[in-house]
Amino acid sequence: MFALVADPVGGGFVQSLAKPGGNATGFTLFEYSISGKWLQLLKEIAPRTTRVAFLRDHASPSGIGQFAALQSAASLIGVEVSPANVRDADEIERNVGAFARGSNGGLIVTTTSVAIVHRELIIELAARHKLPTIYWDRFYVADGGLISYGADTIDQCRRAAEYIDRILNGEKPGDLPVQAATKYQLSINLKTAKTLDLEVPPTLLARADEVIE
Repeated sequence: MFALVADPVGGGFVQSLAKPGGNATGFTLFEYSISGKWLQLLKEIAPRTTRVAFLRDHASPSGIGQFAALQSAASLIGVEVSPANVRDADEIERNVGAFARGSNGGLIVTTTSVAIVHRELIIELAARHKLPTIYWDRFYVADGGLISYGADTIDQCRRAAEYIDRILNGEKPGDLPVQAATKYQLSINLKTAKTLDLEVPPTLLARADEVIE
């Protein structure tokens, strides 16, 4: 049983989402299409943004899939997107610094272990270079990030417990389909928005699950 996994198929946990097979099943953290939602929200909170760097782990299947979905969304919104690999702290600082030399830039931070370990550095770089940034989880916003949108991880763990109960009562994990998140959270840090000279639209504030002042 797993939860909070970005790409169960690419990671080799299951054969497919509908028919996992084997001895594992669980819950995905999000679908690739969420990267388009990240871009829409970033553009909504920072409308002057015309260029976006997508911080990802290029060795991760989820990083590749999310960027492909992002490219499709970007073509409709009219934003230029480019990947920025994040294998370590030096690469993060180097790539973000290079991207920040251009104007009207913003960042999307995806779910990678490197981005989690170095979240303080990423948040500091976004502030230093005045780059509006959207993250995949609220803990970035609690630490000073601008905005986040992602699955409600507590809800996923509750749902995972229901699957565990079914397995303990005789059902086979391989027969239980992998499920996507059904509840998402939008968090906004108004203090960070102010330092970036951003006026958060009232319609966006009204949709937020958490507003940090």
